[in-house]
Amino acid sequence: MATKHRKGSHSVFSVRLHFVFVTHYRRKAITSPMLERLKEMFTQVCSTMDCELLECSGEADHVHLLVDFHPKQSISAVAGCLKSATSRMLKKEFPDEVKKWYRTQSFWSGSYYVASTGGAPIEKLKEYIKNQDQPRD
Repeated sequence: MATKHRKGSHSVFSVRLHFVFVTHYRRKAITSPMLERLKEMFTQVCSTMDCELLECSGEADHVHLLVDFHPKQSISAVAGCLKSATSRMLKKEFPDEVKKWYRTQSFWSGSYYVASTGGAPIEKLKEYIKNQDQPRD
């Protein structure tokens, strides 16, 4: 995937984040139709936050998302919006499936995993920064 840089009013950026959201109690609550619908929901929520969903997949108890992140947002705000909106919509659109596992609990676990991705390896970046021309007095 070629690195796509985006522009803000005073910045140029390319920030890719890998999120993992786990179902509450790691229950195997996600069905194939729910996963397909989740992809649409995540795309929609990302769009409202000036982010872009690049990839999404998962298993019965967790999902992985690759998000092109806009730095005007906070990571925790994006994660919180993605989780709360999809939890609410899943309960509304798949009530029978969700009620099998959850009555009052939220659909997603309270925690999440996030890591930055892409770009040059850390050692190459360190070397590049270390080898910058130093100011001469």
